[in-house]
Amino acid sequence: MTVRTTDKNKREYIYGPVPSRRLGRSLGVDFVPFKTCTYDCIYCQLGRTANKTTRRSEWIPLEIVIKQLKSKLYTKPDYITISGSGEPTLYSKVGEAIRKIKEITDIPIAVLTNGSLLWLPEVRNSLMAADLVLPSLDAGSDQLFRYINRPHRDISFNRMLEGLVEFRDEYAGRYWLEVFLLSGVTTVEAQINMLAHCIKLICPDKVQINTVTRPAAEDFAIPVPANQLKVIARQLYGNVEIIADYQGVTEQQNFSTRCEDILTLLKRRPCCIEDIAAGLGLHRNEAVKCVEELSSVGRIEAKPHNQQLYYQAVI
Repeated sequence: MTVRTTDKNKREYIYGPVPSRRLGRSLGVDFVPFKTCTYDCIYCQLGRTANKTTRRSEWIPLEIVIKQLKSKLYTKPDYITISGSGEPTLYSKVGEAIRKIKEITDIPIAVLTNGSLLWLPEVRNSLMAADLVLPSLDAGSDQLFRYINRPHRDISFNRMLEGLVEFRDEYAGRYWLEVFLLSGVTTVEAQINMLAHCIKLICPDKVQINTVTRPAAEDFAIPVPANQLKVIARQLYGNVEIIADYQGVTEQQNFSTRCEDILTLLKRRPCCIEDIAAGLGLHRNEAVKCVEELSSVGRIEAKPHNQQLYYQAVI
């Protein structure tokens, strides 16, 4: 098996294109170390946060990322998506990165962020040149914010919400808000009303509703049934779409081939996401996408072990 090196000059920071429920064929850019985040969300598909921080840093040299990106532009994705396996606004040069990407391509740039640092003027300013910014809001109250997102101690609910509102006031691009719902937690009528109030303050162009569709960091993160999502969608906002499942993933030949490689590996032995990525020379996010697809059609299942999820083929 091929094992990835940790050398910053050799590690892959660009992955895909991978199929995205919201962005079509998405070419991902990963700026931060795995599970380096401001949150430790109970529903995260990548597991628990290893480094919870608000310290912004140039985790990797920008020129390496731009060089790798140039080599993938021939794939002609629908979006170049700044996201990855941590919170992308923790990368201190994210604004410069967006400007440099704009210099080499006219492919639109999307930023997937949890929105937790938008209360910082320098973070808001760094995202102004992006074509589409997609932050998230998972709770309408401080109590549930701390239960669901488990934020860094420097981030309060009010500070986070004010950042989302201020960014809307300053940003001229498209602004889509993701709301992640959990059964029995944010589906209670009082919580829905508080979420709706917060969304009205933010005034995004669109609200996208999501729920648990793959193994989560905590087994008490329970999905909301599809029929209930439809009811809640009508209560939250005017322009709402449900993104909790997606179609047509296996129609992309390269992606389908990667999924079959993963299935073959899991027929031999159970693996965690890290094992899959290292064993097959994939970026973690590509491995996660394939695992999500294989789980959705019942070809693999997840088993927790030592606070880690291991996947195995269903024989």
